[in-house]
Amino acid sequence: MLLNRLWNASIHTRIFLRRWMPTNILLDRLRTRTGLKWGMPAMLLGVVYILIAATCTGLIEQGWSEWLYIAFFWALWNGLKFLLFGPWSVVLLVRERLRERRVHGPASPART
Repeated sequence: MLLNRLWNASIHTRIFLRRWMPTNILLDRLRTRTGLKWGMPAMLLGVVYILIAATCTGLIEQGWSEWLYIAFFWALWNGLKFLLFGPWSVVLLVRERLRERRVHGPASPART
């Protein structure tokens, strides 16, 4: 019974996060066929998140509130999502183009 409740709670949490969190919405849009080409530039957003995480740790070391660890983990998680999605988007894009080539055949030579 407890396992069933935990399972249902995790499903509802995942649905909420996928629907309402901006980074998850952006990553869902980047996973589309037209969005895959933006995977590598989206890594720059991951760099920004990692810089935010580094800033949080620096502020904590300077004596700021340890509540900044929450912002640190949030920024680190989002940064890793974008940094890892960049190379993965290249793999997905190559796979999709190979599938399109198989389905539609090789492109016809240009007429001169």
